[in-house]
Amino acid sequence: MDSKNQAFLRGRVGAAPHVSHLNHGVIYYQFPLEVERLSGAVDTLNILAPQGLLEACPVTVGEEYELTGEVRSYNNRSGVGSRLVITFLARTIAPWWGEHANQLELSGVLCKPPVVRRTPLGREICDLLLAVNRRYGRADYLPCIAWGALARYCGELTVGDGVRLTGRLQSRTYRKVEGERQEERVAYEVSVAEAEKRERE
Repeated sequence: MDSKNQAFLRGRVGAAPHVSHLNHGVIYYQFPLEVERLSGAVDTLNILAPQGLLEACPVTVGEEYELTGEVRSYNNRSGVGSRLVITFLARTIAPWWGEHANQLELSGVLCKPPVVRRTPLGREICDLLLAVNRRYGRADYLPCIAWGALARYCGELTVGDGVRLTGRLQSRTYRKVEGERQEERVAYEVSVAEAEKRERE
């Protein structure tokens, strides 16, 4: 089954880009993009962009831009913050003025059993972990969350099932308790709008 990882964002730059890392001779920069939901809530997303892309289209704090790219994951081995780090790898950046947007299309394989639970208010929710292949034998492991009737549908999937979904990349603040110390952290996940099981070709 073919994998797919396409993402489209429109939002506002929240801080100046800073150097993130060097990979295969390319310098990558990181900056936050603030994307408003229809509800008025704001997702603050981690953007990674190669130096050449920012040289062609420099970004300014407070200005709005349109980005295409893909969602990436990597393991944080520093011991600080979340173990699985989710970022948006930008392929194109262009100035934009208007409504914000946050759209993802993913195809991959379910790599952990889905977990269905209920919120304190009784709403059903399902946690999924989708493996989306990239080139050179690597894969991105993307946490996804579905609600209501869609949560019940996703809860019937099994490990190894091919899944196609659409949704948005969102940020969520939570408190991590370690002993007597509490720390506020941010988690990133895909909020699923539509999902379907795909048969292997």
